[in-house]
Amino acid sequence: MFKGFYQSLTFRLTLLLILTVAGTWLYLEKDTVWFILTVCGWLFALSLVRKTYRKYAQKVAFMFDAIDNSDYAFKYATYGQWSNDKMVNDSLNRITRILFQAKAEAIQKEKYYELIMNSINTGIIVIDDNGYIYQTNNEALRILGLVVFTHVKQIKRVDETLVDLFMDIKPGEKIQTSFTNERGTVHLSLRVSEMTLQEKHVRIIAMNDINNELDDKEIESWSRLTRVLTHEIMNSVTPITSLSDTLLSIHGDTHSEIRNGLEVISATGKSLISFVESYRKFTHIPTPQPSLFYVRKFVERIIQLTNYQIHYPNIQINLQIDPEDLIVYADENLIHQVVLNLVKNALQAIGTQQPDGLIEITAFANEEEAVIIQVSNNGPLIPPEEAEHIFVPFFTTKEGGSGIGLSISRQIMRLSGGSITLKSTPSTQRTTFILTFP
Repeated sequence: MFKGFYQSLTFRLTLLLILTVAGTWLYLEKDTVWFILTVCGWLFALSLVRKTYRKYAQKVAFMFDAIDNSDYAFKYATYGQWSNDKMVNDSLNRITRILFQAKAEAIQKEKYYELIMNSINTGIIVIDDNGYIYQTNNEALRILGLVVFTHVKQIKRVDETLVDLFMDIKPGEKIQTSFTNERGTVHLSLRVSEMTLQEKHVRIIAMNDINNELDDKEIESWSRLTRVLTHEIMNSVTPITSLSDTLLSIHGDTHSEIRNGLEVISATGKSLISFVESYRKFTHIPTPQPSLFYVRKFVERIIQLTNYQIHYPNIQINLQIDPEDLIVYADENLIHQVVLNLVKNALQAIGTQQPDGLIEITAFANEEEAVIIQVSNNGPLIPPEEAEHIFVPFFTTKEGGSGIGLSISRQIMRLSGGSITLKSTPSTQRTTFILTFP
């Protein structure tokens, strides 16, 4: 108890004050001997005060060293301490708790903002003037096809032109660009802002994958054009066909040139009407009525139907579903049209001459829990100049083809909230159509 009292700041300051008063009084009384003894005592008391100050300074320094090392577990003892030491220790412990709580709240807010960033559909990249990446979110990594992104030079493996674009783009600019990867052509919209972060100038690049928006506008444009053309053609051709049929019924001479001409007009008109009707399907896709159905049974029915309608003894169809009870939520009738069309296209692509024809249908759930159905074949690869147009309405390389099969398939997938993409792999000689159901 006495030791604690002796080491307390109050005792030492009081002793210093008393010796100061006593020394002053002895100096005025000109008592030299006692004055010298008092001065020695005053110097000793001053050293005790300085020692106490150094002890408290060391405590504060130790506390901040521990905080710099993220060590918030230490705690100064308060039990059995004299009032001054107890008050100082209590204050230092309180400061430690406050700083620990502030850091915990900062970490929690950082995780909260990171969760928000990873939940949005916009890719975010924070980049400094030297190309180093301060922060990025999952959507940006998904768009660029990267797992780790620490420097802008890593984009070279995606597209070399993107490196210069990311480094040269200025705050306030809005740019649209595109690049090609294994998933196909990716169209991006970029917006840039700037700020100072940790005393460094950084730019915040927000990028959006606008493939879906472009596809929607393209489909809408083609639908409007098709509606106008089919309406005008039907309005013009139908009366001609009806009139030729009427004249044929009136004209009795079966061998005259007039009758032969009318028959040609009637047959051509009916053929044209049938042709236009096939294109009307592109603009009259019913609204999807989604329901749950098992992928295995669904695909097995398509394979049976295909084998019944078209028999290719040189082509083997393999089916792989993982897991076996994989389920899709979509309009089964509409998706049936899509998959059946892809299987028929694969059969026609391989043909009857290739001896080792192979079609593989695989289905699985990816990391985002989206259901993927892939239809691949080992027939001739689609040339790159044709691959970028295969989903465009009326584009076809088949003799007598209408060019709407894949465009209708794409529109069905878009209406179903999914997507259809083409992937060609020259190394394995495989052409694969990928259906994605989110």
